[in-house]
Amino acid sequence: MSGNRRKAFLVSAALIGGAMLMTACQNSDGATDTGAAPGSSSAAPAGKTGSPAGSSTADAGQGGNGKGSAAPGKGTAEGAGSGNGNGKAVGQTCGANDIAWSTKSESQAGGYILITAKAKPGITCYLPAALPTVAFGSDGTAAGPAEQSAGQQIKLSGSTAAYAGVNPKTTKENGGKELDSIIVAIGNNDPNPVSLPVGTITVDRPIVTNWHTSPKDAVPVK
Repeated sequence: MSGNRRKAFLVSAALIGGAMLMTACQNSDGATDTGAAPGSSSAAPAGKTGSPAGSSTADAGQGGNGKGSAAPGKGTAEGAGSGNGNGKAVGQTCGANDIAWSTKSESQAGGYILITAKAKPGITCYLPAALPTVAFGSDGTAAGPAEQSAGQQIKLSGSTAAYAGVNPKTTKENGGKELDSIIVAIGNNDPNPVSLPVGTITVDRPIVTNWHTSPKDAVPVK
């Protein structure tokens, strides 16, 4: 081999060797950068994402199933404790001055007076399961019971009405007091009895029914 050819061969071998060395270094550096970056990037977000999610779930569990459920239980217990001790609401007993009164003469059963009671606007009250107190004249002649058993408590509110029937004369003989009004109260201790006009009536041993929710049930028959 001549000197020139040998020299050219050595130069080519050196260039090829250098190129291969540079390529190997580049590939090695690229592989290292590519592997390290994704590994470091994916590990950090995964840890941060898991921690808040776990904390949020614990807080939600305490708030929704712990403290949150305790409040309704307490409210129910307090509500159940109100009333008369039997789980029923305590209402106001009607007084005669709580009621809008009206009277009407009826011909059934020999003639009687139908008393209608409605609560005044804005008032809600209860008529007790007791005989209405009905009296006549200056001497206070009281009507006796037309029924053997007591009635039921009636709630008056809005358009709801209660009815009682009064027979002013149950005797067959002539005679009695001639009157044109009756006095009505809710029980004997009502401080505000009312006087209701009824036209001219003859009073002798009068009777009165219990309070009823239907006028048909308030016909006084002895």
